[in-house]
Amino acid sequence: MVSAWIAAVLAVGVLALVIASVAVKGIGSISLDFLTQNADPLSIEATGGIGNALVGTGIMVGIGALIAIPLGILVAIYTNEFAGSRSESIIRYFLDVLNGVPTIVVGIFIFALLVEHKHQSGWAGGIALAIVMLPLVARSCQEVLRLVPGSVKEAGLALGASRWRTTLSVVVPTALSGMITGSLLAVARAIGETAPLLLVSSIFANTLVTSPSQAMPSVPVIIFQYSESPTPAKHDQAWAAALVLIFVVLLISIAARVLSARSRKRLGAAR
Repeated sequence: MVSAWIAAVLAVGVLALVIASVAVKGIGSISLDFLTQNADPLSIEATGGIGNALVGTGIMVGIGALIAIPLGILVAIYTNEFAGSRSESIIRYFLDVLNGVPTIVVGIFIFALLVEHKHQSGWAGGIALAIVMLPLVARSCQEVLRLVPGSVKEAGLALGASRWRTTLSVVVPTALSGMITGSLLAVARAIGETAPLLLVSSIFANTLVTSPSQAMPSVPVIIFQYSESPTPAKHDQAWAAALVLIFVVLLISIAARVLSARSRKRLGAAR
């Protein structure tokens, strides 16, 4: 018990230390101009911001979410409600393997598939992030669907509803909050991904890019580029961008936590 308590304190302490360190080094560079001006990694002066990078990150993560979340939910529904035990174990295994694949490998794969002999684009970045998000969405939704009481399913079937009708009108609504929670956690993971985007969407114009057919800036890539600058002012901006990224991930995590609590309460009531 004591060792578990010490481990928990150490984990929280490390997190607090990281956040405090980033906040101390980055808070001084955060301003309205920093949040609205376009990124300028090649400048040796303290100019530019992350405005276009915030937009680019939102668009690429949005593309990834639109691909990964519906597909992940469908995979979870199939494996939990319709697949046999052998098929379910095989799908779970491959999802776990995909989740363990280094994201740089995902970036190389998408580079060879969509970028090589063509050009970098937001579509390539969004698809790379979708691959990163897919196993997280599918596995989290699988676990939530497994928590739905069997009596709820049996009640729907007893009323004469088909298996699909029961799943869509009874099982999914019961587990919806938990499925949204898993999806939000996957989005939070994708927002901070750097390695795939360095390969598929890192050579961009210092302007606001809204078309996914062009390479789009992103906050993680801007942090990398600013940190590689020889100018100390750019290093400060890298810390500031990291602080903004942490704040966004924190907000998403809080929202996921609230939805998770609601999901547990709803599933408990269903039992």
